[in-house]
Amino acid sequence: MTVESVNPETRTEPADPAPELREPPVAGGGVPLLGHGWRLARDPLAFMSQLRDHGDIVRIKLGPKTVYAVTSPDLTGALALSPDYHIAGPLWESLEGLLGKEGVATANGPLHRRQRRTIQPAFRLGAIPAYGPIMEEEAHALAERWRPGQTVDATSESFRVAVRVAARCLLRGQYMDERAERLCVALATVFRGMYRRMVVPLGPLYRLPLPANRAFNDALADLHRLVDEIVAERRASGQKPDDLLTALLEAKDDNGDPIGEQEIHDQVVAILTPGSETIASTIMWLLQALADHPEHADRIRDEVEAVTGGRPVAFEDVRGLTHTNNVIMEAMRLRPAVWVLTRRAVTATELGGYRIPAGADIIYSPYAIQRDPKSYADNLEFDPDRWLPERAANVPKYAMKPFSVGNRKCPSDHFSMAQLTLITAALATKYRFEQVAGSNDAVRVGITLRPHDLLVRPVAR
Repeated sequence: MTVESVNPETRTEPADPAPELREPPVAGGGVPLLGHGWRLARDPLAFMSQLRDHGDIVRIKLGPKTVYAVTSPDLTGALALSPDYHIAGPLWESLEGLLGKEGVATANGPLHRRQRRTIQPAFRLGAIPAYGPIMEEEAHALAERWRPGQTVDATSESFRVAVRVAARCLLRGQYMDERAERLCVALATVFRGMYRRMVVPLGPLYRLPLPANRAFNDALADLHRLVDEIVAERRASGQKPDDLLTALLEAKDDNGDPIGEQEIHDQVVAILTPGSETIASTIMWLLQALADHPEHADRIRDEVEAVTGGRPVAFEDVRGLTHTNNVIMEAMRLRPAVWVLTRRAVTATELGGYRIPAGADIIYSPYAIQRDPKSYADNLEFDPDRWLPERAANVPKYAMKPFSVGNRKCPSDHFSMAQLTLITAALATKYRFEQVAGSNDAVRVGITLRPHDLLVRPVAR
């Protein structure tokens, strides 16, 4: 008899082989040449939401490319946190025409880390109170500019206040409404064109002298001229206020030399443009929510009065406005400004047991994730109370991350929430809102989501 037969528990067994990685299923409905791009272009929100029915990861075709769509909260969290995936893919390739390749939004690796170190002081939690007076002033000026019974174009007004807050806080410039209006017009055209270029990547067609292409190119050029004006004005002034633009103009690269002009330009674009677009879109959806759910507008008014004792709402009140914050969270859940994101695998890896080849593009939709009935009871209902602590604890960890996570987390999250809270509180305290004839609050899909043509009427309280 051998020792092994007497003591079978001591026998060394071969290790279990690693589980074989699976290939994600392919979504149905693709067509030659365009693949699934035509479905993504025709009804993108429905298409992305339906992919969850086929699995946690699904392969789709965008033109000649195979793209991996991630549909579950836990895997989108793993994707965002893993160093195996970089900012890249169809979305970011389309955005490089606007944001450039040297801004914090599109850079990767050491360049991105250095850029975050440069801009982070402007957005640290301790820096936000210094912006409070400007945010208060703009929020109350917006409320005062509107008149009871007057029809308000939510698109232009939301863009204007978002741009003015960003410019006055971060660039310390005295920018008039005309400049904000230029940015509004340019952004609307540019973001529509970039979305088309993302979902239907037919590069040569976009170089033809067609009216839509000319409008896109003109708008993009005006946007970059605007940024050049901002930087040139600051240099000419000789002033060095404690703001983001001063930090950029005085920043050094890894060799201790001043950063290049192109990087300064791209950084200003990366901070001013996407931030204004996403905040403006969120303000539009908040106006829609206040009009469509007056009971929550009334609760905001009551909460503000209880916190302030009847004085105008101020930055110091933001932390006490719990229901106001919950209304904003719920509006962002149902109508996230950033509805689609992409990454690229830098190495062959796995995600959720599926094989992801090196160089693969990955796409996921916060819109679809945040409406998943597996994560939210009554998932399509507007219910701000779902963000009360006892209920929010039941929401899966990565099912609601409006500012992303990891090293790609938006550095301006506290800045954004403070201004959204002040604007919502100031408006709901002074007015009730109703949509007027001709208003169209259907979702307009571009790089961001916003109402198609929201028109509201403020009614004095």
